[in-house]
Amino acid sequence: MARVTRKIGLSLGADVDWPKAYEEIVAKLDLSIPIGRDKVGFHVERTSIEPYDLQAPAKYDLVVDRLTHWYPFQREWIKKAVILDGTYVFNNPWSVQSMEKHTTYCALMALGIPIPRTAIIPPKEYEPKADLDVTLQRYAKFFDLGQIGAQVGYPAFMKPYDGGGWFGVTKVDDDIGMWSAYEKSGKSIMHVQHGVLPHDLFVRCIGFGPQTKTILYDPGAPLHMRYTTKSDFMSAKDQQLIEDITLTINAFFGWDFNSCEALLKEHVWHPIDFANPCPDSQVTSLHWHWPWLVKSYIRWSLFCAATKRPMRVNLDWQPFFEVRKRNLPYRKMVAEYAKIARARFDTVNFEKFCAKHLSKLDEVANEWFGSDACRDAIRLKVVALFPAHEHDAFTQHFFDEVQAWRAADLASRAPRRKKKSARSRPVVIQAAAKRMRRVRRPVPKSRSKAVKPAKVVARSRR
Repeated sequence: MARVTRKIGLSLGADVDWPKAYEEIVAKLDLSIPIGRDKVGFHVERTSIEPYDLQAPAKYDLVVDRLTHWYPFQREWIKKAVILDGTYVFNNPWSVQSMEKHTTYCALMALGIPIPRTAIIPPKEYEPKADLDVTLQRYAKFFDLGQIGAQVGYPAFMKPYDGGGWFGVTKVDDDIGMWSAYEKSGKSIMHVQHGVLPHDLFVRCIGFGPQTKTILYDPGAPLHMRYTTKSDFMSAKDQQLIEDITLTINAFFGWDFNSCEALLKEHVWHPIDFANPCPDSQVTSLHWHWPWLVKSYIRWSLFCAATKRPMRVNLDWQPFFEVRKRNLPYRKMVAEYAKIARARFDTVNFEKFCAKHLSKLDEVANEWFGSDACRDAIRLKVVALFPAHEHDAFTQHFFDEVQAWRAADLASRAPRRKKKSARSRPVVIQAAAKRMRRVRRPVPKSRSKAVKPAKVVARSRR
Protein backbone atom coordinates (compact mmCIF):
# COMPACT_ATOMS: atom_id res chain seq x y z
CA MET A 1 0.00 0.00 0.00
CA ALA A 2 1.14 3.53 -0.80
CA ARG A 3 1.68 5.91 2.11
CA VAL A 4 -0.47 9.02 1.69
CA THR A 5 -0.48 12.06 3.94
CA ARG A 6 -3.60 14.17 4.38
CA LYS A 7 -2.66 17.74 5.25
CA ILE A 8 -4.87 19.58 7.73
CA GLY A 9 -4.58 23.34 8.16
CA LEU A 10 -5.74 25.20 11.25
CA SER A 11 -6.87 28.72 10.34
CA LEU A 12 -6.62 30.53 13.66
CA GLY A 13 -6.98 33.89 15.32
CA ALA A 14 -6.53 34.15 19.09
CA ASP A 15 -7.05 30.42 19.76
CA VAL A 16 -4.10 28.89 21.61
CA ASP A 17 -5.33 26.08 23.89
CA TRP A 18 -7.41 23.71 21.77
CA PRO A 19 -4.99 23.89 18.76
CA LYS A 20 -2.13 22.72 21.00
CA ALA A 21 -4.30 19.90 22.32
CA TYR A 22 -5.43 18.96 18.81
CA GLU A 23 -1.93 18.93 17.32
CA GLU A 24 -0.35 16.91 20.11
CA ILE A 25 -3.11 14.32 20.44
CA VAL A 26 -3.19 13.71 16.67
CA ALA A 27 0.60 13.31 16.73
CA LYS A 28 0.37 10.81 19.61
CA LEU A 29 -2.25 8.78 17.73
CA ASP A 30 0.29 8.35 14.88
CA LEU A 31 -2.41 6.99 12.60
CA SER A 32 -1.97 4.91 9.46
CA ILE A 33 -5.47 4.20 8.18
CA PRO A 34 -6.15 1.86 5.24
CA ILE A 35 -8.32 3.70 2.73
CA GLY A 36 -8.69 1.79 -0.54
CA ARG A 37 -5.16 0.92 -1.66
CA ASP A 38 -3.51 3.59 0.49
CA LYS A 39 -2.31 3.93 4.05
CA VAL A 40 -3.43 7.38 5.15
CA GLY A 41 -1.56 9.45 7.72
CA PHE A 42 -2.03 13.06 8.78
CA HIS A 43 0.06 16.20 9.01
CA VAL A 44 -1.28 19.22 10.93
CA GLU A 45 0.00 22.76 10.66
CA ARG A 46 -1.28 26.30 11.19
CA THR A 47 -2.11 28.33 8.11
CA SER A 48 -0.37 31.64 7.48
CA ILE A 49 -1.64 34.99 6.21
CA GLU A 50 0.25 36.04 3.09
CA PRO A 51 -0.25 36.98 -0.56
CA TYR A 52 -1.18 34.07 -2.81
CA ASP A 53 -1.47 33.25 -6.49
CA LEU A 54 -4.99 32.20 -7.41
CA GLN A 55 -3.57 29.56 -9.76
CA ALA A 56 -1.21 28.10 -7.13
CA PRO A 57 -2.66 24.91 -5.63
CA ALA A 58 -3.60 24.94 -1.98
CA LYS A 59 -1.57 22.47 0.04
CA TYR A 60 -4.32 21.39 2.42
CA ASP A 61 -6.87 18.61 2.07
CA LEU A 62 -8.91 20.10 4.92
CA VAL A 63 -8.97 23.42 6.76
CA VAL A 64 -10.47 23.99 10.19
CA ASP A 65 -11.46 27.64 9.98
CA ARG A 66 -11.69 29.71 13.16
CA LEU A 67 -10.82 33.06 11.62
CA THR A 68 -12.71 34.08 8.52
CA HIS A 69 -16.01 35.04 10.19
CA TRP A 70 -14.26 38.33 10.99
CA TYR A 71 -11.09 38.37 8.84
CA PRO A 72 -12.11 38.66 5.17
CA PHE A 73 -8.67 38.25 3.56
CA GLN A 74 -8.33 34.69 4.79
CA ARG A 75 -11.95 34.00 3.86
CA GLU A 76 -11.20 34.82 0.22
CA TRP A 77 -8.22 32.44 0.26
CA ILE A 78 -10.46 29.70 1.67
CA LYS A 79 -13.08 30.31 -1.04
CA LYS A 80 -10.37 29.95 -3.64
CA ALA A 81 -9.13 26.70 -2.06
CA VAL A 82 -12.63 25.21 -2.09
CA ILE A 83 -13.44 26.20 -5.68
CA LEU A 84 -10.10 25.54 -7.38
CA ASP A 85 -8.47 22.88 -5.23
CA GLY A 86 -11.33 20.87 -3.74
CA THR A 87 -10.27 21.63 -0.15
CA TYR A 88 -12.80 20.64 2.50
CA VAL A 89 -13.40 23.53 4.89
CA PHE A 90 -15.54 23.89 7.92
CA ASN A 91 -17.44 25.95 8.00
CA ASN A 92 -18.78 26.79 4.51
CA PRO A 93 -17.38 30.33 3.96
CA TRP A 94 -20.28 31.54 1.82
CA SER A 95 -22.82 30.42 4.36
CA VAL A 96 -20.90 31.98 7.26
CA GLN A 97 -20.63 35.25 5.35
CA SER A 98 -24.29 35.52 4.40
CA MET A 99 -26.31 33.77 7.15
CA GLU A 100 -26.67 36.24 9.99
CA LYS A 101 -29.13 35.79 12.85
CA HIS A 102 -31.96 37.45 10.93
CA THR A 103 -31.85 34.91 8.10
CA THR A 104 -31.62 32.01 10.52
CA TYR A 105 -34.70 33.21 12.43
CA CYS A 106 -36.68 33.44 9.20
CA ALA A 107 -35.52 30.00 8.04
CA LEU A 108 -36.54 28.25 11.24
CA MET A 109 -39.88 30.04 11.25
CA ALA A 110 -40.40 28.65 7.74
CA LEU A 111 -39.59 25.17 9.08
CA GLY A 112 -42.15 25.53 11.87
CA ILE A 113 -39.64 25.76 14.76
CA PRO A 114 -41.05 28.02 17.54
CA ILE A 115 -38.88 31.15 17.42
CA PRO A 116 -40.03 33.83 19.90
CA ARG A 117 -41.90 36.71 18.27
CA THR A 118 -39.33 39.05 16.74
CA ALA A 119 -39.34 42.47 15.03
CA ILE A 120 -36.51 44.27 13.26
CA ILE A 121 -35.99 48.04 13.41
CA PRO A 122 -33.78 50.45 11.42
CA PRO A 123 -30.55 51.75 12.96
CA LYS A 124 -30.55 54.82 15.17
CA GLU A 125 -27.51 56.29 13.38
CA TYR A 126 -25.95 55.93 9.92
CA GLU A 127 -22.60 56.13 8.18
CA PRO A 128 -22.66 59.16 5.84
CA LYS A 129 -23.37 58.20 2.23
CA ALA A 130 -24.07 60.26 -0.87
CA ASP A 131 -27.74 59.33 -1.28
CA LEU A 132 -28.59 58.65 2.36
CA ASP A 133 -30.41 61.87 3.22
CA VAL A 134 -32.69 61.92 0.21
CA THR A 135 -33.47 58.22 0.62
CA LEU A 136 -34.47 58.62 4.27
CA GLN A 137 -36.48 61.78 3.56
CA ARG A 138 -38.47 60.04 0.85
CA TYR A 139 -39.02 56.60 2.29
CA ALA A 140 -38.18 56.32 5.99
CA LYS A 141 -41.33 56.28 8.11
CA PHE A 142 -41.68 57.40 11.70
CA PHE A 143 -42.36 54.52 14.06
CA ASP A 144 -43.43 54.09 17.65
CA LEU A 145 -41.02 51.93 19.65
CA GLY A 146 -43.61 51.50 22.37
CA GLN A 147 -46.06 50.04 19.88
CA ILE A 148 -43.39 47.60 18.63
CA GLY A 149 -42.70 46.60 22.21
CA ALA A 150 -46.39 45.97 22.81
CA GLN A 151 -46.68 43.85 19.67
CA VAL A 152 -43.65 41.73 20.53
CA GLY A 153 -44.53 41.59 24.21
CA TYR A 154 -42.57 42.54 27.31
CA PRO A 155 -40.19 41.50 28.67
CA ALA A 156 -38.16 41.59 25.47
CA PHE A 157 -34.55 41.67 24.36
CA MET A 158 -33.08 44.22 21.98
CA LYS A 159 -30.00 42.93 20.19
CA PRO A 160 -28.07 43.39 16.92
CA TYR A 161 -29.55 41.41 14.04
CA ASP A 162 -26.12 39.96 13.23
CA GLY A 163 -24.33 40.09 16.56
CA GLY A 164 -22.71 37.53 18.83
CA GLY A 165 -20.99 37.11 22.16
CA TRP A 166 -23.78 38.93 24.01
CA PHE A 167 -22.60 42.21 22.46
CA GLY A 168 -25.29 44.89 22.52
CA VAL A 169 -27.96 42.67 24.13
CA THR A 170 -30.33 44.54 26.45
CA LYS A 171 -33.32 43.25 28.40
CA VAL A 172 -36.22 45.72 28.19
CA ASP A 173 -39.26 45.55 30.46
CA ASP A 174 -41.25 48.54 29.26
CA ASP A 175 -41.38 51.46 26.81
CA ILE A 176 -38.81 53.46 28.76
CA GLY A 177 -36.35 50.58 28.62
CA MET A 178 -37.03 50.17 24.90
CA TRP A 179 -36.23 53.81 24.17
CA SER A 180 -33.10 53.72 26.33
CA ALA A 181 -31.76 50.63 24.58
CA TYR A 182 -32.47 52.06 21.14
CA GLU A 183 -30.72 55.34 21.96
CA LYS A 184 -27.57 53.37 22.81
CA SER A 185 -27.72 51.06 19.78
CA GLY A 186 -25.72 53.33 17.47
CA LYS A 187 -25.44 52.16 13.86
CA SER A 188 -26.65 48.61 14.42
CA ILE A 189 -29.81 47.19 12.88
CA MET A 190 -31.65 45.81 15.86
CA HIS A 191 -33.96 42.92 16.63
CA VAL A 192 -36.58 43.17 19.34
CA GLN A 193 -37.44 39.66 20.52
CA HIS A 194 -39.97 38.51 23.07
CA GLY A 195 -38.34 37.07 26.18
CA VAL A 196 -39.34 33.51 27.02
CA LEU A 197 -39.58 34.28 30.73
CA PRO A 198 -39.86 32.43 32.94
CA HIS A 199 -38.42 29.30 31.33
CA ASP A 200 -37.55 25.86 32.63
CA LEU A 201 -34.08 25.44 31.11
CA PHE A 202 -31.46 27.48 29.25
CA VAL A 203 -29.04 25.31 27.25
CA ARG A 204 -26.38 25.43 24.62
CA CYS A 205 -26.28 22.43 22.33
CA ILE A 206 -22.99 22.10 20.45
CA GLY A 207 -23.08 20.29 17.12
CA PHE A 208 -19.90 19.03 15.46
CA GLY A 209 -20.70 17.00 12.37
CA PRO A 210 -23.16 14.41 13.71
CA GLN A 211 -21.81 14.79 17.27
CA THR A 212 -23.85 16.77 19.81
CA LYS A 213 -23.48 17.82 23.43
CA THR A 214 -26.16 19.70 25.37
CA ILE A 215 -24.94 21.79 28.31
CA LEU A 216 -27.01 23.61 30.90
CA TYR A 217 -26.07 27.28 30.56
CA ASP A 218 -26.17 30.08 33.14
CA PRO A 219 -25.92 33.46 31.38
CA GLY A 220 -25.83 35.33 34.69
CA ALA A 221 -22.66 33.61 35.93
CA PRO A 222 -19.11 34.89 35.34
CA LEU A 223 -17.85 34.00 31.87
CA HIS A 224 -15.77 31.05 33.07
CA MET A 225 -18.71 29.43 34.86
CA ARG A 226 -21.58 29.84 32.40
CA TYR A 227 -21.26 26.32 31.05
CA THR A 228 -22.40 24.32 34.07
CA THR A 229 -21.41 20.74 34.89
CA LYS A 230 -24.88 19.54 35.82
CA SER A 231 -26.18 16.32 34.33
CA ASP A 232 -29.57 14.61 34.09
CA PHE A 233 -31.34 17.97 33.97
CA MET A 234 -33.84 17.12 31.23
CA SER A 235 -35.86 14.22 29.94
CA ALA A 236 -34.62 11.92 27.19
CA LYS A 237 -37.36 13.21 24.85
CA ASP A 238 -36.41 16.84 25.43
CA GLN A 239 -32.75 16.01 24.88
CA GLN A 240 -33.52 14.19 21.63
CA LEU A 241 -35.55 17.14 20.41
CA ILE A 242 -32.85 19.77 21.02
CA GLU A 243 -30.23 17.52 19.42
CA ASP A 244 -32.47 17.06 16.38
CA ILE A 245 -33.06 20.81 16.15
CA THR A 246 -29.33 21.53 16.37
CA LEU A 247 -28.42 19.02 13.66
CA THR A 248 -31.23 20.40 11.48
CA ILE A 249 -29.87 23.93 11.82
CA ASN A 250 -26.31 22.87 11.01
CA ALA A 251 -27.22 20.76 7.99
CA PHE A 252 -29.66 23.38 6.68
CA PHE A 253 -27.03 26.12 6.69
CA GLY A 254 -24.07 23.93 5.71
CA TRP A 255 -22.28 24.32 9.05
CA ASP A 256 -20.11 21.45 10.27
CA PHE A 257 -19.84 22.99 13.73
CA ASN A 258 -22.12 25.44 15.48
CA SER A 259 -23.92 25.95 18.78
CA CYS A 260 -27.63 26.42 19.40
CA GLU A 261 -28.78 28.45 22.38
CA ALA A 262 -32.34 27.54 23.33
CA LEU A 263 -34.90 27.95 26.12
CA LEU A 264 -37.18 25.14 27.26
CA LYS A 265 -40.65 26.02 28.46
CA GLU A 266 -43.28 23.35 29.07
CA HIS A 267 -41.31 20.83 26.96
CA VAL A 268 -41.09 23.19 23.97
CA TRP A 269 -37.65 24.38 22.85
CA HIS A 270 -37.40 28.00 21.69
CA PRO A 271 -34.08 28.58 19.85
CA ILE A 272 -32.94 32.16 20.42
CA ASP A 273 -29.32 32.27 19.20
CA PHE A 274 -28.10 29.64 16.78
CA ALA A 275 -26.01 31.41 14.14
CA ASN A 276 -22.72 30.64 15.91
CA PRO A 277 -20.63 28.89 13.24
CA CYS A 278 -17.42 29.52 15.17
CA PRO A 279 -18.52 28.29 18.61
CA ASP A 280 -16.59 28.81 21.82
CA SER A 281 -13.72 26.31 22.01
CA GLN A 282 -11.65 27.69 24.88
CA VAL A 283 -10.91 25.89 28.14
CA THR A 284 -11.53 29.13 30.02
CA SER A 285 -15.19 28.91 29.02
CA LEU A 286 -15.80 25.20 28.58
CA HIS A 287 -13.56 23.83 31.41
CA TRP A 288 -15.06 20.35 32.12
CA HIS A 289 -16.51 20.15 28.59
CA TRP A 290 -13.32 21.24 26.80
CA PRO A 291 -11.90 17.72 26.27
CA TRP A 292 -15.16 16.63 24.60
CA LEU A 293 -14.86 19.49 22.12
CA VAL A 294 -11.21 18.79 21.36
CA LYS A 295 -12.01 15.13 20.66
CA SER A 296 -14.93 16.19 18.48
CA TYR A 297 -12.59 18.39 16.42
CA ILE A 298 -10.26 15.43 16.00
CA ARG A 299 -12.90 12.83 15.08
CA TRP A 300 -14.74 14.93 12.51
CA SER A 301 -11.66 16.44 10.85
CA LEU A 302 -9.85 13.11 10.54
CA PHE A 303 -12.94 11.43 9.13
CA CYS A 304 -13.48 14.18 6.55
CA ALA A 305 -9.80 14.32 5.57
CA ALA A 306 -9.21 10.57 5.45
CA THR A 307 -12.31 9.81 3.36
CA LYS A 308 -11.90 12.90 1.14
CA ARG A 309 -15.41 13.97 2.09
CA PRO A 310 -16.72 16.21 -0.71
CA MET A 311 -17.50 19.80 0.22
CA ARG A 312 -21.19 20.71 -0.07
CA VAL A 313 -20.72 24.16 -1.62
CA ASN A 314 -24.36 24.86 -2.49
CA LEU A 315 -27.14 24.79 0.08
CA ASP A 316 -30.14 22.63 -0.77
CA TRP A 317 -33.11 23.60 1.40
CA GLN A 318 -35.86 21.97 -0.62
CA PRO A 319 -35.83 18.54 1.11
CA PHE A 320 -36.53 20.27 4.42
CA PHE A 321 -39.38 22.30 2.92
CA GLU A 322 -40.86 19.14 1.44
CA VAL A 323 -41.03 17.68 4.94
CA ARG A 324 -42.73 20.85 6.14
CA LYS A 325 -45.43 20.47 3.50
CA ARG A 326 -46.46 17.10 4.95
CA ASN A 327 -48.06 18.74 8.02
CA LEU A 328 -46.62 16.17 10.41
CA PRO A 329 -46.96 16.40 14.20
CA TYR A 330 -44.24 18.72 15.51
CA ARG A 331 -41.81 16.20 17.02
CA LYS A 332 -42.25 13.84 14.08
CA MET A 333 -41.52 16.73 11.70
CA VAL A 334 -38.32 17.67 13.53
CA ALA A 335 -37.26 14.01 13.58
CA GLU A 336 -37.69 13.91 9.79
CA TYR A 337 -35.55 17.04 9.45
CA ALA A 338 -32.91 15.35 11.60
CA LYS A 339 -32.91 12.27 9.35
CA ILE A 340 -31.91 14.53 6.46
CA ALA A 341 -29.24 16.14 8.64
CA ARG A 342 -27.76 12.84 9.79
CA ALA A 343 -27.66 11.59 6.21
CA ARG A 344 -25.85 14.74 5.10
CA PHE A 345 -23.32 14.27 7.89
CA ASP A 346 -22.86 10.64 6.79
CA THR A 347 -23.48 9.56 10.38
CA VAL A 348 -23.41 5.80 9.85
CA ASN A 349 -20.04 5.81 8.08
CA PHE A 350 -18.64 8.35 10.53
CA GLU A 351 -19.49 6.10 13.48
CA LYS A 352 -17.99 3.07 11.73
CA PHE A 353 -14.82 5.03 10.96
CA CYS A 354 -14.44 6.14 14.57
CA ALA A 355 -15.06 2.64 15.93
CA LYS A 356 -12.56 1.05 13.54
CA HIS A 357 -9.79 3.64 13.26
CA LEU A 358 -10.06 5.92 16.31
CA SER A 359 -10.64 3.33 19.02
CA LYS A 360 -7.53 4.55 20.89
CA LEU A 361 -8.54 8.20 20.89
CA ASP A 362 -10.28 8.16 24.28
CA GLU A 363 -7.29 6.54 25.98
CA VAL A 364 -4.69 8.76 24.30
CA ALA A 365 -6.70 11.92 24.92
CA ASN A 366 -7.33 11.11 28.57
CA GLU A 367 -3.61 10.63 29.10
CA TRP A 368 -2.77 13.92 27.35
CA PHE A 369 -5.30 15.89 29.37
CA GLY A 370 -3.43 14.84 32.52
CA SER A 371 -0.04 15.95 31.21
CA ASP A 372 2.17 18.99 31.74
CA ALA A 373 1.53 19.84 28.09
CA CYS A 374 -2.16 20.19 28.88
CA ARG A 375 -1.39 22.45 31.83
CA ASP A 376 0.83 24.55 29.55
CA ALA A 377 -1.97 24.88 26.98
CA ILE A 378 -4.37 26.01 29.70
CA ARG A 379 -1.89 28.53 31.00
CA LEU A 380 -1.43 30.03 27.53
CA LYS A 381 -5.15 30.85 27.40
CA VAL A 382 -5.30 32.06 31.00
CA VAL A 383 -2.40 34.45 30.39
CA ALA A 384 -4.20 35.82 27.33
CA LEU A 385 -7.39 36.61 29.28
CA PHE A 386 -6.68 37.12 32.97
CA PRO A 387 -4.57 39.70 34.88
CA ALA A 388 -1.10 38.59 35.95
CA HIS A 389 -1.94 38.11 39.62
CA GLU A 390 -4.63 35.54 38.67
CA HIS A 391 -2.56 33.41 36.28
CA ASP A 392 -1.50 30.72 38.74
CA ALA A 393 -4.87 30.41 40.46
CA PHE A 394 -6.92 30.13 37.29
CA THR A 395 -4.45 27.82 35.56
CA GLN A 396 -4.80 25.47 38.51
CA HIS A 397 -8.59 25.90 38.58
CA PHE A 398 -9.10 24.95 34.93
CA PHE A 399 -6.55 22.15 35.13
CA ASP A 400 -8.46 20.74 38.13
CA GLU A 401 -11.69 20.91 36.13
CA VAL A 402 -10.07 18.87 33.37
CA GLN A 403 -8.75 16.35 35.91
CA ALA A 404 -12.26 15.94 37.30
CA TRP A 405 -13.41 15.25 33.74
CA ARG A 406 -10.62 12.67 33.34
CA ALA A 407 -11.76 10.79 36.43
CA ALA A 408 -15.36 10.73 35.26
CA ASP A 409 -14.24 9.72 31.75
CA LEU A 410 -12.23 6.79 33.11
CA ALA A 411 -15.15 5.73 35.28
CA SER A 412 -17.56 5.84 32.36
CA ARG A 413 -15.30 3.60 30.27
CA ALA A 414 -14.42 1.13 33.02
CA PRO A 415 -15.58 -2.46 32.42
CA ARG A 416 -18.84 -3.14 34.19
CA ARG A 417 -19.02 -6.19 36.41
CA LYS A 418 -22.05 -8.16 37.38
CA LYS A 419 -23.49 -6.95 40.63
CA LYS A 420 -23.36 -9.80 43.19
CA SER A 421 -24.07 -7.81 46.31
CA ALA A 422 -24.36 -4.28 47.61
CA ARG A 423 -20.60 -4.31 48.33
CA SER A 424 -19.46 -5.51 44.92
CA ARG A 425 -19.57 -2.29 42.92
CA PRO A 426 -16.64 -1.81 40.55
CA VAL A 427 -13.60 -0.64 42.48
CA VAL A 428 -12.34 1.33 39.47
CA ILE A 429 -15.43 3.51 39.41
CA GLN A 430 -15.31 4.13 43.16
CA ALA A 431 -11.62 5.01 43.02
CA ALA A 432 -12.16 7.35 40.10
CA ALA A 433 -14.94 9.13 41.96
CA LYS A 434 -12.69 9.53 45.02
CA ARG A 435 -9.92 10.97 42.84
CA MET A 436 -12.39 13.37 41.31
CA ARG A 437 -13.50 14.63 44.71
CA ARG A 438 -9.90 14.98 45.80
CA VAL A 439 -8.86 17.26 42.95
CA ARG A 440 -11.66 19.77 43.52
CA ARG A 441 -10.26 23.06 44.76
CA PRO A 442 -11.96 26.34 45.60
CA VAL A 443 -12.66 28.40 42.50
CA PRO A 444 -10.41 31.48 42.55
CA LYS A 445 -12.03 34.86 42.73
CA SER A 446 -11.89 36.90 39.56
CA ARG A 447 -11.31 40.62 39.85
CA SER A 448 -14.68 41.14 38.14
CA LYS A 449 -16.90 38.89 40.27
CA ALA A 450 -16.60 36.54 43.19
CA VAL A 451 -17.42 33.05 42.00
CA LYS A 452 -18.46 29.90 43.77
CA PRO A 453 -17.11 26.42 43.14
CA ALA A 454 -19.01 24.62 40.41
CA LYS A 455 -20.69 21.45 41.59
CA VAL A 456 -19.42 18.51 39.59
CA VAL A 457 -21.46 15.36 39.31
CA ALA A 458 -19.64 12.07 38.75
CA ARG A 459 -20.74 10.60 35.46
CA SER A 460 -20.52 6.83 35.81
CA ARG A 461 -22.46 4.07 34.14
CA ARG A 462 -23.77 2.36 37.24
